[in-house]
Amino acid sequence: MRWLRHFFAPSAHAAFPETSLDRIAHAIAEGERLHGGQVMFAVESDLPLALLWKGTSARERAEHAFAVLRTWDTEANNGVLIYLLLADHAIEIVADRGLQARVDAAQWQLICDHLRQQLNGNSQEAAVLAAVEEVSQLLAAHFPPDPAGRQRNELPDRPQVFG
Repeated sequence: MRWLRHFFAPSAHAAFPETSLDRIAHAIAEGERLHGGQVMFAVESDLPLALLWKGTSARERAEHAFAVLRTWDTEANNGVLIYLLLADHAIEIVADRGLQARVDAAQWQLICDHLRQQLNGNSQEAAVLAAVEEVSQLLAAHFPPDPAGRQRNELPDRPQVFG
């Protein structure tokens, strides 16, 4: 069954056209003005055949994307990746080690649950925008913005589309 979902997965580019990606990038940039963290969004249509054959999970793929996109490469180790795997209807949030002691897994899961609910009822773009806002609020509570305004944008705001 999983094979069929991946062979007939919706296109990530169709689900998130350039105008949607622009609005998500803008929301990420605006959110990062409220905190000292870094947020990234990545979406993937389906897994490559070799990974599907190996039984790679959405979580494993999200962790791979986290590494490849260098979401971990921030001064305060406070990068967060919101990842969607369309073929599996999977949502994963991967947070860097600077957040692990501050934010428990249940809080990340709650954001995933909200995103899943909104994906079922709203446009995909609106659902992701709401998730970006939730992540930004959570980061603001743990990594407030630099009062001197010396915040750097350490990671690209532009969403990453795979496949």
